Amino acid sequence: MIAKIPKPPYDVLVFTSIRTKFSFWLLVFGCLLLVSCSTKTKEHKDNLVFRYNEHANITTLDPAFAKDLRTIWVTNQLFNGLVQLDDHLNVQPDIAHSWAISGEGKTYSFNLKKGIKFHKHILFGKDSTRSVKASDFEYSFNRLLDPNVASPGKWVLDFVEKFEAENDSTFVIQLKQSFPPFLSLLSMKYCSVVPNEAITYFGDTFRANPIGTGPFQFKLWVENTKLVFRKNIDYHEKDENGDRLPYLEAVAITFLPDKQSEFLQFIQGNIDFMSSIDASYKDDLLTSEGLLKEHYKDQIDMVSGPYLNTEYLGVYLDAAEKEVNAIKIRKAINYGFDRVKMIKYLRNGIGTPAINGFIPKGLPSFNTMEGYTYQPEKAKELLQSYIEETGNLNPSITISTNSQYLDLCEYIQRELERIGLHVNIDVMPPSTLRQTKVNGQLSIFRGSWVADYPDAENYLFIFHSKNFSPNGPNYTHYSSKEFDAMYEKAIQTTDNQKRFVLYQQMDSLIMESAVVIPLYYDEVVRFSRKNISGLGINPINLLSLKRVRKE
Repeated sequence: MIAKIPKPPYDVLVFTSIRTKFSFWLLVFGCLLLVSCSTKTKEHKDNLVFRYNEHANITTLDPAFAKDLRTIWVTNQLFNGLVQLDDHLNVQPDIAHSWAISGEGKTYSFNLKKGIKFHKHILFGKDSTRSVKASDFEYSFNRLLDPNVASPGKWVLDFVEKFEAENDSTFVIQLKQSFPPFLSLLSMKYCSVVPNEAITYFGDTFRANPIGTGPFQFKLWVENTKLVFRKNIDYHEKDENGDRLPYLEAVAITFLPDKQSEFLQFIQGNIDFMSSIDASYKDDLLTSEGLLKEHYKDQIDMVSGPYLNTEYLGVYLDAAEKEVNAIKIRKAINYGFDRVKMIKYLRNGIGTPAINGFIPKGLPSFNTMEGYTYQPEKAKELLQSYIEETGNLNPSITISTNSQYLDLCEYIQRELERIGLHVNIDVMPPSTLRQTKVNGQLSIFRGSWVADYPDAENYLFIFHSKNFSPNGPNYTHYSSKEFDAMYEKAIQTTDNQKRFVLYQQMDSLIMESAVVIPLYYDEVVRFSRKNISGLGINPINLLSLKRVRKE
């Protein structure tokens, strides 16, 4: 006999039905709430992704090969060194919290912070990371010198006699002779710390599998398409309020080669930052005085400042073209064109006319000497004097350039034709220009000299006679015993003010010889969307994203 289950009373059935329906709608509401919260969280994280574009492909993420600005920018997000530069180019602690320099300026002892971790990776075992030790710097510096690695940054240790880890937290460097800019040299990305475990495992492919200590860590790289970094939640630096850096969740980099396309992406809000001026859009974006046009002021912020880059024409003194060997011709070129007008109309006011020395604005040893201002009558007199002395009735010169600077060279050509000097322009690809310049095949070449570190020595060693090309960067083959003696004295002078005076005297010697024709001192110009803050600006145009906020 099967027991009959009594039917529940009607009021119980009604209550159960109501409770079931209520539970069902509560579940639906909860799901919608979760979806809504998830969407808002995703949108919030998307809003914390900083996006910018690189015109040229990045070929490596290994700091030992950070020789150009685009590679320096990305490795600066991933790696740290002993010291770093602030936006005023002052040396600040990084992985080293302090250091001591011996009285003769040859021994540097660095005390490392404790607890700084490499980015998490299974290579480090069960803890997925480990702390940085002084021996890691010893390993990284030895790698920089390794001929099998062939790092282009090997030269930064040219003044170094030896280095060693005294213990886990003390790293000592001994120089061959004192070199006051040495701390600034150590701020370069070449000197970043890398873990031997990663180099041993990845070998040459470390370029695409970087492991560092920086504010961001590597996530994804589709070469020529996209590069993504994610926030390093264990990063060691904090802000003034004790909040851990960085603020951003991620950095996403695209690789559109066309600058006009980049500009359109920026205007549409698809990228957050731009740091270049191109002829295709400069007149739409800027006034002739270099100011942001009115219709962009509600969308864009613009900041500018000195850039440690001198744009110039260099003269090869051993050239077969006899005109350039004459100082009167070189001075006539310097006096014969209006740099102020050139900057206003061809550069939309971006840059400072180079009417002083070769050392650019932005360095404390900038030379305020009166250099070559626009004096066409003086230029004509110099040219006429040359003609009378030599009997060369039709003097001519050839300027070699690439297409990017053709407009500047054509402007100089027109100006010099007015004083009676015939100018030919030879346009060639950048790679050909570099190679022929190094090999001494160009009588006058357009060049740029960008500082690797913030000391005027960076601009003067290229005129030392021991640095003649093709084995060094003295592409002009300028030679002066007086200059060389001043240089040797300056690099051993630890008193900054005395060293700066020597720098300025050397700069004056260069300008008197007219071996270069400075065109302008460049400017860093940065454009960002209105919701970006904390980007900063500095004279070496280093991109640091650890303090950037995106609202």
